[in-house]
Amino acid sequence: MKKLSAIIACYKDEQAIPLMYQRLSSVFKKLKVNYEIIFVNDGSPDNTEAVLKKLVKKDSHVIGITHSRNFSSQMAFSSGMQIASGDAIILLDGDLQDPPELIEQFYLKWIKGFDVVYGVRTKREAPLLMQIAYKLFYRIFHKLSYIRIPLDAGDFSLIDKKVYSIMNTFPERDRFLRGLRAWVGFRQIGVPYVRHERIFGKTTNNFFNNFNWATKGIFSFSYVPLQIMTMVSLVVFFLSCIGMVVQIILRILYPDLAPKGTTTILIAVLFIGSIQLLGISILGEYIGKIFEEVKQRPKFIVKNIFRKLLKK
Repeated sequence: MKKLSAIIACYKDEQAIPLMYQRLSSVFKKLKVNYEIIFVNDGSPDNTEAVLKKLVKKDSHVIGITHSRNFSSQMAFSSGMQIASGDAIILLDGDLQDPPELIEQFYLKWIKGFDVVYGVRTKREAPLLMQIAYKLFYRIFHKLSYIRIPLDAGDFSLIDKKVYSIMNTFPERDRFLRGLRAWVGFRQIGVPYVRHERIFGKTTNNFFNNFNWATKGIFSFSYVPLQIMTMVSLVVFFLSCIGMVVQIILRILYPDLAPKGTTTILIAVLFIGSIQLLGISILGEYIGKIFEEVKQRPKFIVKNIFRKLLKK
């Protein structure tokens, strides 16, 4: 009998957890598979830990992990992957935006031989501006990345054991799992679905969180920003050379037409200075990622793990 391990990243999802448990249990029983449900409480400030303790006490299929603080959803998934024992894992956010019932389609694709089956968000229940922003990000990310990144594919996925075992060995701290999932290769396929709004509470995402998320993905899997700065510097250099030649010619042949005053100089200095600041900021992003990696701190800290011990 196949065994599946569902890993749920939880942050402020106290109300959604019992419903997530019920829906996951129903899906796994319908598939007639052995299973475990791993809830990772990523430093949630609500009563998530107490809710998980009740579920663990009620059902031996449930495992609860509590982190010492919030380390991000990527670290929550990584924490669950470390202790998962299934033939495949399923990654889900704890807010129920990703429907557990889609796992049945993931499972059928997996049985057919696909090693990674990911959800493709064909539509998102969100404000129009956010929908456009997400669509734009995935297309920019797809174009800039040095590997093939699926469009509109989030963390919601089924990953075979041979794949997630390899991902567990990756030493990097600043993780972008959907990128790492694409990087490892193997046979992968997408399953389309509609991503719903949160059932309970308000989203913890905002513009700055999403911006940081987008830059994290791009700078983790692309060197194009550095290449763009190289091209921009070359273009500015050639324009400067042309400008100097034109200035000399005008001074000699047409002195009345030659630019005069500080305005021209000021504009040129501001233009060159803005290009330099942009280049420094891009370099800073890459240096910051290097700094985070070389510190070699733990990816996350587990405070407690809750399991129901079976009687012999």
